[in-house]
Amino acid sequence: MKYQPEPTSLNQARAAFKEIWGYDDFRPPQAEIVGSLLAGKDTIIIMPTGGGKSICFQLPALLQTGLTIVVSPLVALMENQVQELRDRNLPASLLHSQLPIQQRRQTMQSLLQNKLRLLYLSPETLLSKPVWEIISQPQLQINGLILDEAHCLVQWGDTFRPAYRRLGAVRSALLKTKPEGTKIAIAAFTATANPEAQQTIKKVLQLQKPEAFLQSPYRSNLHLQVQTVWTPRGRKQQLLNFIKTRPKQPGLVYVRTRKDSEKLADLLEESGYKTASY
Repeated sequence: MKYQPEPTSLNQARAAFKEIWGYDDFRPPQAEIVGSLLAGKDTIIIMPTGGGKSICFQLPALLQTGLTIVVSPLVALMENQVQELRDRNLPASLLHSQLPIQQRRQTMQSLLQNKLRLLYLSPETLLSKPVWEIISQPQLQINGLILDEAHCLVQWGDTFRPAYRRLGAVRSALLKTKPEGTKIAIAAFTATANPEAQQTIKKVLQLQKPEAFLQSPYRSNLHLQVQTVWTPRGRKQQLLNFIKTRPKQPGLVYVRTRKDSEKLADLLEESGYKTASY
C-alpha cells in the first residue's frame, strides 16, 4: 500500500478503503466523516457500537503523511485495533505502561524515524515526559488527535483520570513546537454522549467550529429490561432462572468487582455452565 500525501477526493479514499479492508463503499455517514478528517476539520462523531467508527479515523490517517495520535482509554481496546492494523501490514503502534521496555523503545524509534501513521496511547502516556519530548519535536509532523471513546472524558475526567481534562491544552502546546502554519485537527468519537456531554467534550477539547455527525446510539437488536431484586440470594436465583430459559446461548454478566466475577463464575460452574471470569 502506497500512502499518498493529502488525497484530494473521496474516490481516492474509497479506492484505499477497498484495497485495505476489501469493502466496495462506505456506510453512511462514514464517507462524510472521512472527508471532514481529510480536510483537517475538527469533528465530533456519535455512532452506535458496531457502526464502523475506527475506520473513519484510521483511513484518513493512513492516507496522509505524518502521524495521527489516537487517545484510547483501555489497553485491550488499543491492542485489538493495533493488532488488526498490523495484520494488514499497516504502520500502526501503541504505547502503554505494560509493554516490555524493548517494545517501547522500538516504538519510540519508529516515531523518531517517521515510520508510523497511527499511534495509540492513553491520555496519561501522551502527557508523560518521554512521549511528549518526542511528539513535540519540530520535525515530527502531527496531522490529528483522535479521542476514541470520548465519553470517558466526561465520565472520568473530573476525578478518576484527570489527564482527560488536560487534553484540551495538547493542540495549542504542540503547535508552539511545530513549524508556522501547521494545523492539527481534533476529532472525538463515541457511542455514548447526550447533548450536555457533547458540549462538555467540545469545551474541554477546545474544538473549533466542529463538524458534527450524530446518529442515534440505539440499536434495534438490543432490548433493555429492568427487574427489581431485593437480596443477593434472590439476584443469583433470578440469574440462574434467566440462563435456564436460554440453553446453549452465550451471554455476558457484568458485576462490580473482580472478586464478584470470580465468585459468580464458581457458582455458575457448580450449576453446570461453562463459565469464565474476566
